[in-house]
Amino acid sequence: QVQLVESGGGLEQPGGSLRLSCAASGSIFSINSMGWYRQGPGKEREVVATITSDGRTNSADSVKGRFTISRDNAKNTVYLQINSLKPEDTAVYYCNADLKVIGYNYIVNSWGQGTQVTVSS
Repeated sequence: QVQLVESGGGLEQPGGSLRLSCAASGSIFSINSMGWYRQGPGKEREVVATITSDGRTNSADSVKGRFTISRDNAKNTVYLQINSLKPEDTAVYYCNADLKVIGYNYIVNSWGQGTQVTVSS
């Protein structure tokens, strides 16, 4: 019923930039919070940044000043601008959203399939 599809990952050199996108589609009535998570090699999944429906953001200390989350509510899309990439940013980045599905009176939490970001020279 609902699908989150990430794009924009890839191989980038240290100090470079990437912009990740995640588009939600399907029988969506509304989307509450959206966020980005990542899971590095041998590590647990961790939250990177979140954004509410009215634009309030929160981000992990490790990415403050380098990562910026934003969203376009008209497009049901959330973005993650990643600057000053470091090798330790290498991870699979996942999109997450709390949303209401048409015809259902409860919040559904949904995940994307992930997009690989590799930072290496």
